[in-house]
Amino acid sequence: MATRRKVAILGAGMIGEVHRRAAVLAGAEVAGVMASSPERSREVADAWGVETAYASIDEVAASDVEAVHICTPNSSHVPYSIQLMEAGKHVLCEKPLGTGLDEAREAAAVAERTGMINTIPFAYRFHPMARELRARVQSDAFGAVNLIHGSYLQDWMLNPMASGWRVDAKAGGPSRAFGDIGSHWCDLAEWVTGDRIAELVSTTSITIPKRPAATAASFSAVEGGDAELVDVTTEDSALILFRTQKGIAGSAVISQLSAGRKNRLWIEVDGGTQSAVFDQEHAEQLWIGADAETTLLVRDPNQGSPEQRRLAGLPAGHAEGYAQCFEHYVADSYAAIDAKTSGTGEAPQGLPTFADGVRAAEICDAMLRSDAEKTWVKVG
Repeated sequence: MATRRKVAILGAGMIGEVHRRAAVLAGAEVAGVMASSPERSREVADAWGVETAYASIDEVAASDVEAVHICTPNSSHVPYSIQLMEAGKHVLCEKPLGTGLDEAREAAAVAERTGMINTIPFAYRFHPMARELRARVQSDAFGAVNLIHGSYLQDWMLNPMASGWRVDAKAGGPSRAFGDIGSHWCDLAEWVTGDRIAELVSTTSITIPKRPAATAASFSAVEGGDAELVDVTTEDSALILFRTQKGIAGSAVISQLSAGRKNRLWIEVDGGTQSAVFDQEHAEQLWIGADAETTLLVRDPNQGSPEQRRLAGLPAGHAEGYAQCFEHYVADSYAAIDAKTSGTGEAPQGLPTFADGVRAAEICDAMLRSDAEKTWVKVG
């Protein structure tokens, strides 16, 4: 019997649990976990049935695990990634890649120098119908792209008592809504179209100027009215207008204050013959428009593009969602590790790496500069 891959999980919040589940389903052994303190690490290790509770990143780097999933606050992503890659570990790091462009570039440079597999979970690429969208948009039948637009809307920060480390610029970085979810939208837009945002103009808003100090878990609110309130410096919403390298116009609205919108990533690409819409909250279907008719394509492992079929793991009508996307991302990351280790294969198609993390940081940096300078700025 082949030896099971040993991995470690850093971070025990919601996304850490998502990584853990995907790792186990991909056949890995979660050998250890590191949480916010040694005591919390032990508590989570016991809850997960994991042998090792790491007390520090040094212990993780010195361990015998092959790969490490980094699911900790943003400010730790780059220092942890660098130390682990230098120690010979492959890294699956949550986005954003650091809290600024310089940090992201530093991590990507170390990844290039060490040659370790490095991936970042732009997980919406792994929806089968996002793969179908890409195949359709880049086909001759779609026609030349003339417009790219959409939004990513959430409401989890609508409660003035909602808080967490993402609100703190030191822990989460200078951009919150755009850095957290706008990065997903821009990655999907560029990946689907094969065209990059060349310049943009932006505006942001902070609607709730004070929130509780960053002690609450993400997607939760602090109970009671006596919590210490601190000034908020990270945006609740951001809007961008942009032009791509091919001269195509586009726009995106990013918000964490849109009541009733739980996780609505919506992107439309309009072409010379057809238009297409992917809506993450209704990801079983892809909307295709033409001048004489509209069509709803249903996710189906027996239909559509090869990549849609590869990622459609369940029969049509049996809904797949975010968890399955993440499972595909982790499985493809492990496949890339195996390909590198054996020297006999290539990484699966569409696997996002630290280079894509740098790209997201370039767009976010441009968004912040444009908002500060009140003008169009170039990206990168």
